[in-house]
Amino acid sequence: MREGWEIRRLGDVCDLYQPKTISTDMLVSDGKYLVYGANGIIGRYNEYNHEQPEVLMTCRGATCGSINISKPFSWINGNAMVVHPKQNKLGQSFLKYLLQSIDLSCVITGAAQPQITRQSLKPVKVVVPPIAEQEKIVAELDCLTGIIEKKKQQLIELDNLAQSIFYDMFGEEVAIAKGWKIKTLGEIGSFQRGGGFLKKDYVENGFPCLHYGQIHTRLGIATYKHLTCIPEALLPKTKIASHGDLIMAITSEDVEGSCKSTAWMGDYDIAVGAHTAIFKHTLNPIFASYITKSARFNAAKQNFTHGIKVVEITPKDIATISIPVPPRDLQDLFAKKIEALEHQKELIKKSIQETETLFNSRMDYWFN
Repeated sequence: MREGWEIRRLGDVCDLYQPKTISTDMLVSDGKYLVYGANGIIGRYNEYNHEQPEVLMTCRGATCGSINISKPFSWINGNAMVVHPKQNKLGQSFLKYLLQSIDLSCVITGAAQPQITRQSLKPVKVVVPPIAEQEKIVAELDCLTGIIEKKKQQLIELDNLAQSIFYDMFGEEVAIAKGWKIKTLGEIGSFQRGGGFLKKDYVENGFPCLHYGQIHTRLGIATYKHLTCIPEALLPKTKIASHGDLIMAITSEDVEGSCKSTAWMGDYDIAVGAHTAIFKHTLNPIFASYITKSARFNAAKQNFTHGIKVVEITPKDIATISIPVPPRDLQDLFAKKIEALEHQKELIKKSIQETETLFNSRMDYWFN
């Protein structure tokens, strides 16, 4: 134990309580004050129940144990446990990092609906350094957190830049002015409906595959590693995508998710699972990926999607959607610009991983 540090029970150094909950139908769209639920801000209300910022711990649901800090003059709902330092033993920012460092799995109860109670939190042991030491720790961890957040913002800005470049080069007004031909996807290429395997068929070693759910979470144009594999015995039952093919989701939980696509840029073939379609085409694959994410394309696909809980669109309907087709050299120029941005993003992502590793190392040093 470091000199001057104490080990205390969380309930001895913090007040723990769940405030009064207001229902979602009581929220006011233009309310004066923010409302915090289990996972952060959930809306606005015209009253507040806390004047000062508070450290909040999610105490119900799948994200039990997540930590947030509320803004001043906010309404905090009972799905969040307020962890309020007693006296001046703990600084608020230090308390946030302290709680993030604790393994709370032993105090989470309930399978269908995980929860954390005040009674289970009170005896949890925590380290309490002198205030001066807390401030030193916070300064270090805040610096690393700030670096990570800035780099994540850079990724967002690069994505926005890519979209801006696309619309500058291929926006509807540009297409009209240039007089580019308008063609349906069916005229440009052909569709093959995926199938033959589901998530339950995944194996550790086998033939690389891409499930439709991964399209939703891995949008982009990067060359993927072997995300998952299936037994080669299933290959005769499925469809195979090659370099440059567009892989599109034809099933989704919402309209926006349907037709989401990714250009397969790997240097090997990949199997494509159920609820997807492969678009084999003559376009630059990066341009194809972006044109099928454009506002024009998204508006057109809504004419064909159907379903409520599960939204579907057929390859036959996708094939009827029209797009402007610019000259191939212009498509290739756009692709080079995007590839340059993707290279920058990969460097930033690597830097984020390195900084996160350092952050975790320092958290372990101070709290374990």
